[in-house]
Amino acid sequence: MTPAVALVRRARRTNRLLAEVHPDARCELDFRTPLELLVATVLSAQTTDVRVNQVTPALFARFPDAAAYAGADVEEVEAIIRPTGFHRAKAKALVGIGAALCERFGGAVPNRQADLVSLPGVGRKTPNVVLGDAFGVPGLTIDTHVGRLARRLGWTTNEDPVKVETDLAALIERREWTLVSHRLIFHGRRVCHARRPACGDCAIAHLCPSAGLVAQAPVTRARNASR
Repeated sequence: MTPAVALVRRARRTNRLLAEVHPDARCELDFRTPLELLVATVLSAQTTDVRVNQVTPALFARFPDAAAYAGADVEEVEAIIRPTGFHRAKAKALVGIGAALCERFGGAVPNRQADLVSLPGVGRKTPNVVLGDAFGVPGLTIDTHVGRLARRLGWTTNEDPVKVETDLAALIERREWTLVSHRLIFHGRRVCHARRPACGDCAIAHLCPSAGLVAQAPVTRARNASR
């Protein structure tokens, strides 16, 4: 077996175990429509999903569609989203997104990555979130958790999110892209922390070449019996 084939098998086995450990893995941003998810994902930059979910009910009620954002007073948007940080840049982006959607897409959120990345304030991560969770189109969301875990697991050596995405796409089945992203995010938030990963509590530690190599959190629960 070549190293490349062995890595693919290990990555897919790891993903299957993560599915058992985090069967509830999902997007933790609250949304009902593609537009709401697009807006929430833009707001999630440099803040937590919890914080975003605290401000979006009022935002979504005040601006229910693309036209509402396009015609919004930027300062009013800023006031609502201020707790998410970088509120001026984010408010400008939301108003710009509303205008672009109305001008180029009939007020609807497009379901193609090329169209989504053309919107103001939208980078590579946002389209994959929207496509995967609003339209059911598989996509790899490379946030800080996914990048960190992918490197610890030996799935990639790259820091650049686009290169990490390419590396993971070669390892994981396309149909699993959206879910593996959520599973890694869940695991990163709950077990494989940035500073002190809980390797002693980790159900995939035996598949992780980095296990035990950094300062660890104390064991807090029994190890997964399926390991």
